Amino acid sequence: MIFTCNKQDLQDAILIAQKAITGKSTLPILEGILIKAQENTLTLIGSDKDVSIETKLVADIKQPGDIVIDSKIFGEIIRKLPNDKITIETLDKNTVQITCLKSVFNIVYMDANQFPELPMINENQIFSIPQSTLKNMIKGTSFAITQDESRPILQGILFEVKDGHLNLVALDGYRLAVRTELLDTSNSINAVIPGRTLIEVAKILEDSDENVNITFTTNHILFSLENTKVISRLLEGEYIKYNSLLPQEYKLLVNVKRQDLQNGIERASLMSTDSNSNLIKLNIESDTIIITSNSQLGKVREEVAIDLQGESLQIAFNSRYILDILKNMEAEEIVMEFTSSVSPCILKDKESDNCKYLVLPVRLIK
Repeated sequence: MIFTCNKQDLQDAILIAQKAITGKSTLPILEGILIKAQENTLTLIGSDKDVSIETKLVADIKQPGDIVIDSKIFGEIIRKLPNDKITIETLDKNTVQITCLKSVFNIVYMDANQFPELPMINENQIFSIPQSTLKNMIKGTSFAITQDESRPILQGILFEVKDGHLNLVALDGYRLAVRTELLDTSNSINAVIPGRTLIEVAKILEDSDENVNITFTTNHILFSLENTKVISRLLEGEYIKYNSLLPQEYKLLVNVKRQDLQNGIERASLMSTDSNSNLIKLNIESDTIIITSNSQLGKVREEVAIDLQGESLQIAFNSRYILDILKNMEAEEIVMEFTSSVSPCILKDKESDNCKYLVLPVRLIK
């Protein structure tokens, strides 16, 4: 195998393929990147069996071939080479030579035949969505997946297509995140995708109106971009019926500027960092939320202007759970719906119905 390509293009492709390599596999071959050189196209593939990423770039292929190179050392070598043309060729004794200007590296490569084959997916496009839209939806839900390995289904994000809408749903037992967008499809899909997969997909997606094409099979999902494909297995099991968790009624409603509330809670949480609960208390009155926190470090009191519909209420939360939600909402004004001091709070955009968040309060000992 002999080829020449641009250093920056190769470096970018390596970074994309590396997103599928976790370093947790017991198979040494999966520590490497599969490189396939043919017909003036260089294909790089990284995989951990659960997630595989394939990306392509233009190269001058003088002699086709396939090899696997250790991902970490290959990435480091290419990153540190001068910004010029790179030539890579295989030599005797399973070594590959990497040359750029006056730099020459010789490293061992592995047999490409040992690399697992990617799942075969018939790319009959099921639906498309703008990259920026999907990226925002993933960002707006992925923070709420659980880290508890004993509940693997909740380590994923529900990918639900029905009634011309795409819903992404994540929950961890303390909060629930739902993002919704219109979709031009009549298909119905209900699948759970590993959260790690979608987080890596979001890093690859661009902030553009260019579409990403999405194809489902019984066991896998495929995201297709112009030069990159991401294939992930789906999680087995049935996701929690999240709609039953969302209260249908409320007793008081608060309109508040999101950034004002976020700033107030961030300052108040400075006094709650010495406890695991990150406890803050909200005293909701006619035109103000009074935010307080007390700890061994001291105490703090913040006031945020609101518009209240309903009676006053005192309620407490883990500040981290509230802040995660506020940081991932986009509207300037938001709505908070409350029922009681021990019932979940619902947060929504005031002008849009494309997101809904639920967070459980902390029960105070009286």
